[in-house]
Amino acid sequence: MTILLKNIRPSLFASVVLALLLGACSTMSMDPSRTSKVALDGAHEVPPSGSAASGGGAIVVAADKSVSGSVTTTGMQGKVAHIHEGALGANGPVLVSLAKSGDGTWSVPPGIRFTDAQYASYQAGKLYINVHSATNPGGEIRGQLLP
Repeated sequence: MTILLKNIRPSLFASVVLALLLGACSTMSMDPSRTSKVALDGAHEVPPSGSAASGGGAIVVAADKSVSGSVTTTGMQGKVAHIHEGALGANGPVLVSLAKSGDGTWSVPPGIRFTDAQYASYQAGKLYINVHSATNPGGEIRGQLLP
């Protein structure tokens, strides 16, 4: 290899290196979307609800801060579901109301986009989803959204 490098002009060498770097970059994903898998349970509510209900799903936050995804619950009759701002163990304000899209299924409505501040909270792990019921109007099950 050393013998070959001595015989290559610097401009040709630079072109080869650039081509290799561009090839490596082309194999990387150009979409920095983040998918947050979330598990919901009563133990993570603040205060804990003691509910045996559970839930799970995935929320996708794209590079343009648009949000999509859904969660599904079992063992409860949910009345409303939201994405809230709040660290683990703390309650916070509603950011996004999720739409009921089926029995126990809640989806992010089309066109939702986080503000810069909300996106920063998401990146810091300070957003959560909870589902409220008649039995637990403050929230029956909850799960933190971790990027």
